[in-house]
Amino acid sequence: MSGLHCSIGISGDKTTAKFAAKKAKPDGLKVIHPDLAAEVLASEVVTALSGINKGIGRFLRHYGVERCGDMKKIPMSLLAKRFGHLGRRIWLMAQGLDPEPLNFNVKAPKSIGHGKVLPPKTAQKNIILTYLQHMSEKVAARMRCFCYQAECFFIGLKTERGWLKTKARAGVYTDDGQVIYQLCKAFVDFYWAGQGVWQVQVTALSPRQGKQLDLFAQPDLQREHLNQTVDKVNYRYGELTLAPARLLQKSTMPNVIAPAWKPKGHRKTI
Repeated sequence: MSGLHCSIGISGDKTTAKFAAKKAKPDGLKVIHPDLAAEVLASEVVTALSGINKGIGRFLRHYGVERCGDMKKIPMSLLAKRFGHLGRRIWLMAQGLDPEPLNFNVKAPKSIGHGKVLPPKTAQKNIILTYLQHMSEKVAARMRCFCYQAECFFIGLKTERGWLKTKARAGVYTDDGQVIYQLCKAFVDFYWAGQGVWQVQVTALSPRQGKQLDLFAQPDLQREHLNQTVDKVNYRYGELTLAPARLLQKSTMPNVIAPAWKPKGHRKTI
């Protein structure tokens, strides 16, 4: 037993199944038969359903709809006129008839990034660079894991006056943490003026799958083999078991799993 809690909901449509899973939290299984879905949902407030937030709830309340069972009191066209296709779907969702199919395809990512909070007002350059190298290695390892490369990277430092940021180009498509870190180091050397930093962010923008080589560039096979070996060791023995020496000083703060994280796939952020 892993000790990891999990709630599972089963029903005839996606929204009712999500509602059932919520009722089974933190560790349970709840089944709502499709024929009973409308009856079960009737007494629940509409905002209890996934996708219906407070704004939509206020609109519905204006027309006397507070609970799912009240939805039949208004025509579907009222919601369709205000919210379009989403409105029609909401009208059906409240009756356990969500028409939205399950989507088993994960869209290609628009970005792959990692960020971390620093001790407030950190002004030691070595510490800032350590955090940036840590994030660079994490972004690179995740790209290599799913065969992505990127040429453009967002690099940011959150200061008291907002984000100090840039979009840095590597010149070639890469999945090498050392290349990304050198972009970060150049950014800090050129833009950072010693002000306190609260957070760092490194994000690969518009990543592509497959090797993207410059016409005249020669691949660095030694670096590729080194990264492959490091990935194998870290996969077996844990993240950053093998890592640049600077990361011996990295933060021990645990990783945070974002709400959109998937056990398989590239997404870890919303």
